[in-house]
Amino acid sequence: MCEHMFVVTGGPGSGKSSLIDAMTRRGFRAMPEAGRAIIQDQVRIGGPALPWADRAMFAELMLSWELRSYHEALASDAPVLMDRGIPDVVGYLTLCGLSVPSHVEAATKIHPYNKRVFLAPYWDAIFTQDAERKQDRQEAEATGRVMAETYSRLGYQIVELPFVEIEARADFVTDQLGVANR
Repeated sequence: MCEHMFVVTGGPGSGKSSLIDAMTRRGFRAMPEAGRAIIQDQVRIGGPALPWADRAMFAELMLSWELRSYHEALASDAPVLMDRGIPDVVGYLTLCGLSVPSHVEAATKIHPYNKRVFLAPYWDAIFTQDAERKQDRQEAEATGRVMAETYSRLGYQIVELPFVEIEARADFVTDQLGVANR
């Protein structure tokens, strides 16, 4: 069953990965974000599957990565935090104005997560850009909204992360998971 797999989603630069890093320091298991790793790999090899080059191909690689992460996390009995999930691919395609292929929609139904999804809302105070995160503030805000809409449409309950420092966010998630602080 997939009840132990918890997605953390939101726009770029909203503190998702920092939260997951804090949770892993507490002993939680986590699956890494697809987008950043794909971008790094594609840049390194001169590949075309980049969000500024071929968004559809980038989405396909994200889907493949998320499926692999899903199967790996499925084998765990303890809670696993997912730095994004399969529905994020749907949200990405929607945000880009691209059609969502039927196999991507099917993947969201065949591979469910825990119904509670943690959303890191856009937070201007911590938003930054870097070599892989080229989105501007407007796109970061829009991404957060689209991810919330996508997960809600797919039947997930959105749990918005509070605007607090990282350890307090980690305390909030730990409480939500119903496990003792590690």
